Amino acid sequence: MLVWLLPGLRRKPGGSPDVLTMHFKTHIQNLPAYKPTKLIVQQSAGITKLSSNENPLGPSPLALAALGEALAQVHRYPDAQAVALRAAIGQRYQLPLEAVMCSNGSDELILLLCLAMLEAGDDVVMAQGTFISYYLRTLEMAARPVRVPLQDYRHDLAALANAITPQTRMVFVCNPNNPTGTSNGTAELRAFLERVPDNILVVLDEAYIEFVNRPDFPDLLPDLRAGRPNLLLLRTFAKIHGLAGLRLGYALGAPTLVSYLEKARPTFNVNLLAQVAGLAALKTRNTWPAAKDTPMPAGPTSSASYAARYRADQQRDQLCGLRRGRRCGDQRRPARAGLQRYTAERLGIARPDSCLFRHNGTK
Repeated sequence: MLVWLLPGLRRKPGGSPDVLTMHFKTHIQNLPAYKPTKLIVQQSAGITKLSSNENPLGPSPLALAALGEALAQVHRYPDAQAVALRAAIGQRYQLPLEAVMCSNGSDELILLLCLAMLEAGDDVVMAQGTFISYYLRTLEMAARPVRVPLQDYRHDLAALANAITPQTRMVFVCNPNNPTGTSNGTAELRAFLERVPDNILVVLDEAYIEFVNRPDFPDLLPDLRAGRPNLLLLRTFAKIHGLAGLRLGYALGAPTLVSYLEKARPTFNVNLLAQVAGLAALKTRNTWPAAKDTPMPAGPTSSASYAARYRADQQRDQLCGLRRGRRCGDQRRPARAGLQRYTAERLGIARPDSCLFRHNGTK
């Protein structure tokens, strides 16, 4: 029997290869390991897990029906180009099919962007206190993440623009921001875009855009229709459409940019069931009572308000050395209550006085 050893492996005296002698990339070896949230196998009735920002209402009935019909076809490979799905997305946003790219979740898009756009030593500007994937994927390419602190839990767009250097290749902006739930308005985002050189790609992650209700939230689709070459919008079916388990994201950008990024995309990256469910979800936009339609109270219950309230409560609890249910002065401050309320409000899945906060006899 012939035994082949990979370069960098040597055989131990006992005859087995010593895998520890393999050459690993230092910048990959030094990456922090991802710690997934706890998997609840059998979730109790009346309890909704908020840690992963999942839509507890689930997919639309039409999406579920389409999935049932497609199960008998899973022995077939999916459309490698996801043409029908991309065409439907393009029609939704009045963009050509060539301006749409689909992926195995938005996180894959971030990885493909870094793979296609970055070389070792390049800079990527992002906020510190935003979606962690921008930071990790940048490090995976041996590039340098330039992290700018949030201001009042929002992106400091002026500071992001100031951080751009000749070594910058991309800027990530998460709007609304994950995890703080805050957002930036049209005026400040337009001012920011005016300061970004044309040779730097602005990646605007809009995973939660369907939940926004502020009147001045920026609409950059006209920029794409006008042919802006250095702008890419990231969106997902995981949140408003409740398809997180199928992993389906998409990007909207200039056809030339999308065509280039497609060269880095793995074949069959979007599975058959995800394509079928995505098409059905697009058809049920106005008929499925999605999370956004759940009544939300007015006044000081915005995501920004809950984010600030949660942070204040958390800091107060830490100062007092509290755990859940102990007293701080004359007020009871459950350490996680602020986070639960702010997250639920941000996703639009419940009001603060709803049953979501009444399980186990507590509110």
